[in-house]
Parts: sequence; C-alpha cells; structure tokens
Amino acid sequence: MNKHTKMALYVAPFLILGGYILSDMWVESQAAKDKVVIMQQQGICDVLEQICVLEAGDLQLNIYDKNGETYVNSTFALDAATLFIVNDNGDAVEYSLAQEDNAFYWKLPTPIRAQLTNPGDSRTMRVIAQIKGGKYISEFVTKRT
Repeated sequence: MNKHTKMALYVAPFLILGGYILSDMWVESQAAKDKVVIMQQQGICDVLEQICVLEAGDLQLNIYDKNGETYVNSTFALDAATLFIVNDNGDAVEYSLAQEDNAFYWKLPTPIRAQLTNPGDSRTMRVIAQIKGGKYISEFVTKRT
C-alpha cells in the first residue's frame, strides 16, 4: 500500500462524518424555511362524532369536540395550532388552541357543539398548524350526521 492509499483510509471516516453533519444541517435549514402546505380532508368530517382527519404528506391532524372542548391531535409535534369557526355571516372567529400534555395534543373550549345541535347542521372551519417555518392550512366543512 502506498502513502496516498494509507492517507485516504485515514481521512475517509472524517469526511464521512463531516458529510453526515453538513447534510443534517442543510435538511434542518430547509425545514425552517417559510412554506404553506394545504391539507386535504380525508372522508367525511363530523367533529362531534370524532371523525375528522386532515392530511398533507405524513402529517395528519385529527380534529374533534368532546364535552365542549375542541381537540387537535397531530402526528408531528406542532409549534402552534389555530382553529377558526366561520359563522353564518362568513366571518371567522379565531381560537388559538393551548397545548395539552405535549406538542402533539392541543385543545380549547369552543362553541362548535352548540352550533351543531341538529342532525344535518354544518359549519365551515379552518385550521392552521405551525411546524417550524411551515404552515399547514385547511378549510373544511363539518357536518352533523
């Protein structure tokens, strides 16, 4: 083995480790960039029956109401979660949800249960879930079954 081959074998582990660290830093910087992603509703949505899933890639949000408190559960840790309930006039009322046990679970008392009293009642809702620089948004209709 000549001296160049020996030197390459000594330097290779450091280059591999440095490349791994730099690629991780690059991926992290890309995740922190501002972006807006639209989430799609999966199937029917009835927040009172705990059937409402929104999805964008691997991120899924489950939105439901239990005893007057509206919950948002996520497959990834969220930095913030905001829910909007659109009234009959088209005006949206904002509800900034509070973190429950950890960053995957968010909740806040809302009047959605009182607004969906009869079968067939529906209400337009919007959600914004923030993860680092990304905002995941959706507008959906919840309908009482």
